[in-house]
Amino acid sequence: MDSIITAGPSLPGSAIPLWLTIPFGLLLLLIAVMPLTHARLKHLWEHYYGHAAIGLGLAVVAYYLLRVPSGGAVVVDTVHEYLSFICLIGSLFVVAGGIHIKVKGEATPLDNVVFLAIGAVAASFIGTTGASMVLIRPFIRMNKIRISAYHIVFFIFIVSNCGGALTPIGDPPLFLGYLRGVPFFWLINQVLFAWLATVGAILFVFFLLDRRAYARVAVAVRHQIEEQDVWRFEGGLNVLLLFAIIGAVFVPERWFLRELVMLGAAALSIRFTPAVVHAENHFSFGPIKEVALLFIGIFLTMMPALGYIDAHGDALGVRRPVQYYVASGSLSSVLDNAPTYATFLRLAEATAQKERPADFPSGPRTENVVVAVLLNHADDAKLVVAVSLGAVFFGAMTYIGNGPNFMVKSIAESSGVKVPTFFGYILKFSLPILLPILLAGGLLFL
Repeated sequence: MDSIITAGPSLPGSAIPLWLTIPFGLLLLLIAVMPLTHARLKHLWEHYYGHAAIGLGLAVVAYYLLRVPSGGAVVVDTVHEYLSFICLIGSLFVVAGGIHIKVKGEATPLDNVVFLAIGAVAASFIGTTGASMVLIRPFIRMNKIRISAYHIVFFIFIVSNCGGALTPIGDPPLFLGYLRGVPFFWLINQVLFAWLATVGAILFVFFLLDRRAYARVAVAVRHQIEEQDVWRFEGGLNVLLLFAIIGAVFVPERWFLRELVMLGAAALSIRFTPAVVHAENHFSFGPIKEVALLFIGIFLTMMPALGYIDAHGDALGVRRPVQYYVASGSLSSVLDNAPTYATFLRLAEATAQKERPADFPSGPRTENVVVAVLLNHADDAKLVVAVSLGAVFFGAMTYIGNGPNFMVKSIAESSGVKVPTFFGYILKFSLPILLPILLAGGLLFL
């Protein structure tokens, strides 16, 4: 089911007051701030975040049903989009939790670079969540003699974020674009060189840091590291199930067949994965439960923001691809990157329709039709590329920029790794290292 966009004054955004975006901003603010507050408030949030998310979402739904023209259709489309989104994220999380990679030895700097490069590629094809969950524990184990905070930070930079920019499977915002009509293989043809340059630059900086740290390791320990054996793999069935989930993306969108295939793969993983593999991965449904509850609130509360941009987006003055890249990236750094992507994609649509109304069909039209027109216009296509790269790359700027970031941080801490604080992460790593690379890439490729 496609989102319906109507022309002229009947546009839903024209019936939406700006104050109705407050629940959206409030929910994102709570998600960003509450985990960092005093222990008592944090404990309260951990118990009631679902109530807050659903409550704010239902308040917006009530307004749409009672006051917004065609509001019921907008709500139905949004819920459908959420179900597709959470089925993908949830199935990847479950299946990845059934894969365990054991490593006996320790890694040299070159080993780490190769591992992270493989992780970057994997992130685009099994998702940043899936790749992060599969690879973070072996990455910690293979560096157990000298594991440091920067190992975790660069893992988040590369595997949990930037690596996932090539396909709709890679990161949640890109899957939203796919649901809205961006063809599956369109993005990889547009961003491949920018992806290679960005990931390559981050890997190069990591190699310099890791080589310097490795040089400080005692010579005897270094010889021991270089002589160790490496891999053992468990959970082969789940690799097949990962491919099944990827294949499900191409299933026609009828009767929830796509979602049923994904859920079926997850069910088979739970049924047939040995308990010892789940135990070694410390697998639980806690993280995906949190994502599911928070995101239903995000999807519902962001409806007014998207509708308002439909009607008033041209007044924001964002026109050039670099502006879209920096603006979407800046918000993705501190808010969730999926709704940020959706918001700026909608802004590009609204701006294009206002500037070139003759290019768009008259009367009611699906959002897939609008996106198709965007992609066929060179300047508009650059805006879609800019939003895609901004939402994915800049999600690495903070722990709250993308869902896997906090998951990786939590796993590292439970494994005894001392990771940077929230502001330490920003001040020591993302601002001085990641931001210059991302800005340079934007200027070079956009």
